[in-house]
Amino acid sequence: MKIDRIETFLVPPRWLFCRVETDEGLVGWGEPVVEGRAEVVRSAVEVLAEYLVGQDPLRIEHHWQVLTKGGFYRGGPVLSSAVAGLDQALWDIAGQAYGAPVHALLGGPVRERVRIYSWIGGDEPGEVAEAAAAQSAAGLTGVKMNAFGRLSTIPTPAEVDAIVERVAAARAVLGDDRDIALDFHGRASAAAVRRILPELAPLRPLFVEEPVLPDQVHHLRDIVNCSPIPIATGERLYGRSEFLGPLQAGVAVVQPDLSHAGGISEVRRIAALAETYGAVLAPHCPLGPIALAASLQVAFATPNFLIQEQSIGIHYHRGSELLDYLVDPEPLRFVDGYIVRFDAPGLGVTVDEAAVRSAARTPHAWRNPIWHHDDGSFAEW
Repeated sequence: MKIDRIETFLVPPRWLFCRVETDEGLVGWGEPVVEGRAEVVRSAVEVLAEYLVGQDPLRIEHHWQVLTKGGFYRGGPVLSSAVAGLDQALWDIAGQAYGAPVHALLGGPVRERVRIYSWIGGDEPGEVAEAAAAQSAAGLTGVKMNAFGRLSTIPTPAEVDAIVERVAAARAVLGDDRDIALDFHGRASAAAVRRILPELAPLRPLFVEEPVLPDQVHHLRDIVNCSPIPIATGERLYGRSEFLGPLQAGVAVVQPDLSHAGGISEVRRIAALAETYGAVLAPHCPLGPIALAASLQVAFATPNFLIQEQSIGIHYHRGSELLDYLVDPEPLRFVDGYIVRFDAPGLGVTVDEAAVRSAARTPHAWRNPIWHHDDGSFAEW
């Protein structure tokens, strides 16, 4: 069996899908994308396809090595995301070729269902109590929210109080038997984080995500030491070596993205590395159905898994939802806040190719917002 053709599709709301077809008729799907830079990743996929076309798709590990190390310049979000989507597609083909779900090829399932959480509140969080109540009524046992929008380098007491009040409003609705995860989105300085975390501790968040930017990981040890709240990070880290420093600093939760961090192949290795540090896996996934399916296959087979992000109803989606691109959305349905293990071959979902091709006729050009502080200076989004 040989890889015969590789195609890419820019589809709303902000995704890039890739389709890998073999000369024996098997087709695998992947989701290689950097949100806001999808066109650039598309070009990277086209370059990597020069190597893959004509190759045996079942040599997944060999191809991963060549794709990540075959060029003199390596790494970074664009290349790692291109590799990630192609890797997903190759695992999808392998599962179909062997007649097994990917989690079976990874050693078999270690759980029967995967706990998931949903987003509430938007980029600049508001109406969190109402949104938390709706998710609770829908059966979810966990939500995640941005803790704040724009933030001063050293926040005022009023800013800190507003953050605490917002989280407290969600906690009051959810009670103590459901979880709230807080995303700092790299928007805070290390000084701000040290000021805010002790104030939030009594509300017992599940974790605080990305308290500082990836290039500020040297602050993580101090942040971990000052915080009783578990610290999570990793959506903007792309390989095992980049996770080593945060793990050595004591982060409790690693959050690689299956569409950014080298795909199924590398995220499995990141999870194993985290396990040696006593950390757990909570894959980042505010993306589409293929990325979610790939994340779930890893979750089904990974012992140190915690919880799975998913994007149904997230504030980035306008006019398109991830279930729109599936022939049968049933595998990704929620049951009491969980997704039950599914065993169809490959990634376990069937992409609606006609819907994808139709949507790609009007490709998106999504860009993330650009924020500024009141004085006109740049603010982290």
